[in-house]
Amino acid sequence: MGLENAPFSKTEYDRRIAKTRKAMLSDGVDLLFVTDPSNQAWLTGYDGWSFYVHQGVILPMEGDPIWWGRIQDANGALRTVWMDDDKVLGYADTYIQSTTCHPMEDLAQHLHMMGYSTSRIGVEMENYYYSAKAHAVLVSKLPNAQMIDATALVNWQRGVKSAEELEFIRKAASISERITGIALQKAEPGLRKNELVADICHAGIMGIGENWGDYPAIVPLTPSGIDAAAPHLTWNGNQMETGEITFFELSGCYRRYHAPLCRSIFLGKPPQLMSDASAALAEGLEAGLEAAKAGNRACDIANALNTALAKVGIDRGGRCGYPIGLSYPPDWGERTVSLRPTDETLLLPGMTFHFMPGLWMDGWGLETTETILITETGPAEALCNVERKLFVKD
Repeated sequence: MGLENAPFSKTEYDRRIAKTRKAMLSDGVDLLFVTDPSNQAWLTGYDGWSFYVHQGVILPMEGDPIWWGRIQDANGALRTVWMDDDKVLGYADTYIQSTTCHPMEDLAQHLHMMGYSTSRIGVEMENYYYSAKAHAVLVSKLPNAQMIDATALVNWQRGVKSAEELEFIRKAASISERITGIALQKAEPGLRKNELVADICHAGIMGIGENWGDYPAIVPLTPSGIDAAAPHLTWNGNQMETGEITFFELSGCYRRYHAPLCRSIFLGKPPQLMSDASAALAEGLEAGLEAAKAGNRACDIANALNTALAKVGIDRGGRCGYPIGLSYPPDWGERTVSLRPTDETLLLPGMTFHFMPGLWMDGWGLETTETILITETGPAEALCNVERKLFVKD
């Protein structure tokens, strides 16, 4: 299909590939094999729920990238990638979940035929989608090649967003505003949590107008009461109760681009310590946004937040954010920069982060967060517009 169905322009894909090849050259990689579905989509436009089987993008130093995967998913590649049809390769279904052969045998054969049997091949060693067995088979079938750990090589190239990407993230942010508003509006004592999450998911997929919603890389995180002390619980069928706090960690998603947003609500009269913590968190977010300027460092954001929280005796610890953009399950982060006191990564215009200073305390939790954009001048821009406070229904 070529560029007909791809979400971005050829100029945009050329930009991405040029950046990636520059990094490959710097790391001494002759050929890159990318398995992360986010990186596959970023380089080629491929978009399908097929990441439970072995698949990837082959990127040489010259020519177009090649998508390789299960033969029945090759049709999906033909429908979504920007390259010509001859740049899509499919392996036979006999390789799927077999105990006698492995898909990497097919990949190795292709790489051998392409002339890369003795090359330095970059693979994503620390990746959800590249198994130990896959690596072992690839190494055994290409014994004269040198396998280079290229973990996050592509991820780092994704950090500064293009104008085309920012347009998608802003559309995701508008959906995030909508679903967070629905969560806060409908939350009430007696409402079953799964019913509330059903409304959130419905609104997220409906999107706003022509901006239809995609499935987010993380399902709604909506714990209440003592469960809110844990950052990554989902939901159950219990009724919401008076006297409990609930945080909503949600993200709209537009064509795989995210803009996470978190807010918290208390049903009844909140304890003073929660109100004070929420006020300190809002102050810390404002301080972090002020520090999130081009030319500053990732650690400057974390230090500004921690200074504000320390004034009220909160020692949060841990990182308070990460880059976001295009992603697939199980994570909407880009797995590169961390907003924490030890990370001195330079902040550049066009970077987007989930500034995520959640508080998970003894018996309760509170989240107020923003998706932020590093701008050319001045403080970071918060891409969503929802009041920063502990919402209360008394």
